[in-house]
Amino acid sequence: MLNIMDKNEIIKILNDWNFWSKDLSVGVFRGLYLWELEKMMPSEQIKVITGARRSGKSYIMRQLAKWLMEQQGVNRKNILFVNFEDPRFTALSVQLLQQAFDVYLEQQQPRGKIYVFLDEVQEIPAWEKWVRTAQELNKANLVISGSNARLLSGELATTLTGRHLALTVLPLSFKEFLDFKGLTVNNKKDLLNNEIKLKSFLAEFSQFGSFPLVVLGAEKDRILLSYFDDLVSKDLIKRYKIRKTEEIKGLVKFYLSNISSSITFSSAGKFLNLSAQSVERFSAYLEASYLLFFLKRFSFKIREVEKSPRKVYAIDVGLAKAVGSQFSENLGRTAENLVFLELKRRAFFNPRLEIYYWKNLAQEEVDFVVKEGVAVKELIQVCWDLGNLKTKQRETKALLKALTAFKLNRGLIITEDYEGEEKFGNKKIRYVTLRQWLLDLC
Repeated sequence: MLNIMDKNEIIKILNDWNFWSKDLSVGVFRGLYLWELEKMMPSEQIKVITGARRSGKSYIMRQLAKWLMEQQGVNRKNILFVNFEDPRFTALSVQLLQQAFDVYLEQQQPRGKIYVFLDEVQEIPAWEKWVRTAQELNKANLVISGSNARLLSGELATTLTGRHLALTVLPLSFKEFLDFKGLTVNNKKDLLNNEIKLKSFLAEFSQFGSFPLVVLGAEKDRILLSYFDDLVSKDLIKRYKIRKTEEIKGLVKFYLSNISSSITFSSAGKFLNLSAQSVERFSAYLEASYLLFFLKRFSFKIREVEKSPRKVYAIDVGLAKAVGSQFSENLGRTAENLVFLELKRRAFFNPRLEIYYWKNLAQEEVDFVVKEGVAVKELIQVCWDLGNLKTKQRETKALLKALTAFKLNRGLIITEDYEGEEKFGNKKIRYVTLRQWLLDLC
């Protein structure tokens, strides 16, 4: 027998989440994502927003709803927002989804095009069938969100093939972080005039990361630890029905303690007394939940790409520091993780971009190979402290070797404070600061 919720309770919940009778907080506007969604809205395809839990998807959806009302003249009664993480929703099912939609139609009686926002839709079993039917019958313009990269994998991708447009949201970029802090930096003059503030904000960005509520909140470590508990319990243990709960927590902490490092599934397994197969399976879950990313080594041989160690990066450096067991501060690894996240963000907006690391037989390494289409576009090395001559020589030597291998003439080294350019024969290496590069003001 179906568990049908009381209609009045559904109305009460929906009233709390919608603009029908009041204005709701939409937070600080995140134009980078909002502009992309604005371009998608005229399409009848389903808009799918994925990304880590607490990265700001819900607020971006609200911002889009506000844009529809204020800039497109959409009546607020024509917008339905449903948050499936509201604990007052019981017995989550397609029947509940249909009931919520019917209650909305009955109460608001919208006229004309309807816009439906379904937040954390993965909580509803078989949601994709309802969404596909609603789209095929032209019942609404649909925007859905979920905190799992597999939201559109396997059967779901087949069900929605050719029917969706996707957008992935990450925690705040450094530019967005500055927006949240009320500082605008648009050019190199702004960069120079605000150098002291920027260094201070970058230190905070590097220490506590950039989840929106953490940036705005006071008890940052406590918020980060609660996020970690949510990510592990809801996005991993519950979703994948994992019985080895202590083992997967140990694996997460192991990875977060070793950000920007090379790992193999077998070595991680030996350290944690798990099989390589279990580590590989759990690692796939972690990546699908946007908790961690694994960067592959560049090679023209597919087998070599798959067999080589991978470098691990966290969704947020603040989370890594709050949860991991790093006994000494490693600013170089933190900086490298920040560069990876910015490159990943750019790749999400440009599907032709691919990111790898490079290592030759002499074990000389370059942190990032940026490939666009079939061509390698850029080589990036992260070297936080260039004061150590041996470190500088090692990093420069590896970058020059990679430039030769890829037949490129220019390379980039990202530093803490050093700026400049050096020539090595027919090759040039530029040095730029991390804050300059993150703001795309090189």
